[in-house]
Amino acid sequence: MDDLTRRVLQLFGELNQDSLDLHTLFEAGGNDPRAREQVFDVVHQLVSDGFLDERGSDFYSITPKGQAAVNTK
Repeated sequence: MDDLTRRVLQLFGELNQDSLDLHTLFEAGGNDPRAREQVFDVVHQLVSDGFLDERGSDFYSITPKGQAAVNTK
């Protein structure tokens, strides 16, 4: 798992939230506009891979699979 993907998943634990909006997840990209754009792609890949669930209105929740991936390292 690459650093940006791991960072997106770690935000849930750092903020002690099971659900976050896309705007908050953009923080994983820091101040770099290109990295923030990449967050959008990472989030969609995490949904496709079952690490996140889409909750509507740009909200995403971490799945047990996503939590396990963060806790393994």
